[in-house]
Amino acid sequence: MKEFDTICGIATAQGEGGIAIIRVSGSKAIEIVSKIFKSINNFDIKDMKTYTMKYGNIVDIKTCEVIDEVIISFMKGPRSFTAEDVIEINCHGGVVSTNRVLEEVVKAGARIAEPGEFTKRAFLNGRIDLSQAEAVIDIINAKTDLAMKSAVMQSSGTLSQEINKLSKYLLDVLAHIEYDVDFTEDDEEPDASLPPKIIASLTEATSEMDKLLKGANEGKIIRDGLRMTIIGKPNVGKSSLMNALLQEKRAIVTDIPGTTRDVIEEYINLDGIPVKITDTAGIRETEDVVERIGVERSKEKIEEADLVVLMLDTSRELDEEDKEIIEAIKDKKVVVLLNKIDLDRKINIDQIEGLENRIEISAMTGQGIEDLKAEIKRLFFNGEVDNESLIITNNRHKQALLRALENCEEAKNRLKNNEYLDLISIYVTSGLKALGEITGSEVEEDLVNKIFSEFCVGK
Repeated sequence: MKEFDTICGIATAQGEGGIAIIRVSGSKAIEIVSKIFKSINNFDIKDMKTYTMKYGNIVDIKTCEVIDEVIISFMKGPRSFTAEDVIEINCHGGVVSTNRVLEEVVKAGARIAEPGEFTKRAFLNGRIDLSQAEAVIDIINAKTDLAMKSAVMQSSGTLSQEINKLSKYLLDVLAHIEYDVDFTEDDEEPDASLPPKIIASLTEATSEMDKLLKGANEGKIIRDGLRMTIIGKPNVGKSSLMNALLQEKRAIVTDIPGTTRDVIEEYINLDGIPVKITDTAGIRETEDVVERIGVERSKEKIEEADLVVLMLDTSRELDEEDKEIIEAIKDKKVVVLLNKIDLDRKINIDQIEGLENRIEISAMTGQGIEDLKAEIKRLFFNGEVDNESLIITNNRHKQALLRALENCEEAKNRLKNNEYLDLISIYVTSGLKALGEITGSEVEEDLVNKIFSEFCVGK
């Protein structure tokens, strides 16, 4: 019966601040808050109109001692975030004061909300679908304006509209098949006009799916960030490059090899793309225990990276350590930076086999940094980031779309081979079910619980 409890939670980030908001949602929201809220003019909040606010104090439920001066706002269901009666208590920010008010709400009869339970109720009550619910956490976690814009588009139902349009194509196909199976007599020939109609609907659906999937890889990067790892021998300029990209002195730069002994990670905004830059310890054989741990972590980051930036010192000849690093990254997406071009050149480029993406830079002066940024956009976004179209950013949505596409393609192929329509309908139904997983109409309860468990408590 947990779904019928009145729940509460802190909806703002915990810590020192001017205002904190405690959200209370459920059929007993007003009844519970009325036990601990005393209006300045003795107004009974059970008579509050929706979308109004009242000023007063939260008091101890037993002693009536004033705990905090607050303003409460009331939103009557179903016209609220959860589609239930919702009261938000605006109290003073601060860990102690906020938790003290929350404690009184619980004493009055509410239950502490589980992670994501407010948004989950909005989904279960039909106010939003599952893709819109997932967009809430993407808005919270957005690292750039582009990621924010993409999440807002999804939260407003843009993706849901596209999925519903695709579902309509497949429902039309199933309607055609059901008509043919139910109304064709045993001794009648099947309607010859039906297969072309079905193929046309399936082709339209798969074409739209292809369009959505085309930008899915870019969408994942916009949502989660591009993982870029800078590697190379000690003292080739990795930390200088990181400082140049961040435009601040984040990493220590000295002439002493092995200055960076651990992994340093920071984000930059590259035309709306969140890029997670990892500056690693110089890869070399070393007897220093701490540095050796750093080198091992560097090798781990290479495996995790979407893009490896290999830095080579043009003022030194390639040696065996350089060649070992080059061999280790041959299967990764790599950009080679030829650093220190302002010094006398000694490197032999012909020894770098199979690594064609080369950019000459000076990390100290900043020369070539813009060329690196342009190369990143070329490699992952064909040179330009689309900030207007709907982009699939969620890997779960991508996988569901892929399953829907595979089933529709299989249905088309079997139809062209003149197989029975009721067999073909199995694949169309599977494709429709995959689309329903995106909006939540066909999703398992365990998956719903997993999705909302990743939210914070007050959302």
